[in-house]
Amino acid sequence: MSAGGAEAKEAPKYTKKDFESDQDVRWCPGCGDYAILSAVQKAMPDLGIPKEDIVFVSGIGCSSRFPYYMNTYGFHTIHGRAPAIATGLRLARPDLKVFVVTGDGDGLSIGGNHMLHVLRRNVNVTILLFNNRIYGLTKGQYSPTSELGKVTKSTPVGSADRPVNPLAFALGCGATFVGRTVDRNIPHMEEMLKRAARHRGAAFVEILQNCNVYNDLAWNVMYDKEQKLQYELRLEHGKPLLFGPQDDRRAVIMDGVRPKVVTAKDVPASALWVHDESNVNAAKLLADLFAPDFPVPIGVLAAVAGPVYEEIMLDQEQKAISERGPGDIAKLLTSGDTWRIS
Repeated sequence: MSAGGAEAKEAPKYTKKDFESDQDVRWCPGCGDYAILSAVQKAMPDLGIPKEDIVFVSGIGCSSRFPYYMNTYGFHTIHGRAPAIATGLRLARPDLKVFVVTGDGDGLSIGGNHMLHVLRRNVNVTILLFNNRIYGLTKGQYSPTSELGKVTKSTPVGSADRPVNPLAFALGCGATFVGRTVDRNIPHMEEMLKRAARHRGAAFVEILQNCNVYNDLAWNVMYDKEQKLQYELRLEHGKPLLFGPQDDRRAVIMDGVRPKVVTAKDVPASALWVHDESNVNAAKLLADLFAPDFPVPIGVLAAVAGPVYEEIMLDQEQKAISERGPGDIAKLLTSGDTWRIS
């Protein structure tokens, strides 16, 4: 029995298959989206949330087909506006678990302004940003995360744009949960999905995802066995930032106010940088680390508590009702300066 006397709702018992829809999955063969879809479907049962209480909201792009393939409720919305739709949904139905699925183009180009506000407001949604550093749906133009000098159909002599760093962007906007995972690391991806989904507030997860048609192996530093061994930095709360092969362990330490890579055995344990998910300032430094000068962090960079937007708004609504009454929409529509047309 619950504290209020009502019988507690038993958590549903699901399997991955329960979250697979009857729609044919239509991504290019070899696309990293297949692995992400499978990981999400596999992680869903562990959340213990009824399917009818889960909603996937997407914008436009290859990733935005996602709601069709999940046996839950979903909205396939318009370009870049998924965060705005998700915010409205959370305000109207705060009992629902809402996921936003977007891409580096949809979420950080036309949708960059909406992404900024859903993060700074700390709306209780889980945001999965698939980053393949290219526009895939529209056939291979450069995206906001494409590297400087990237040659594409829309930049035949190389992009003049400096790329957006999704993790730094999210942290700069005030996101209370920021993490990164990789489409080819299924166990880690499932772990990150569940961590993000259980966070109270806006959770932002960048998923390094391969587009094998228009930008194959853009994240080869995390795919190639030797490079992954050299550069992957697995973030674990309370543990030092160590990476590399066992016979050549390296560490990231602070040299004054700058991160520095050193040979682990050459520094005392007291000098090691110990990861703290509650330290957002340290997370901002981690967000900027990348190969070849630094390792590539994956895991949870930051996880902190913060006021949740829709809870504040709903509290304000209830206060207004208690002070002024429930209101009358007919009176509202005919109040103030009105005109009668005959």
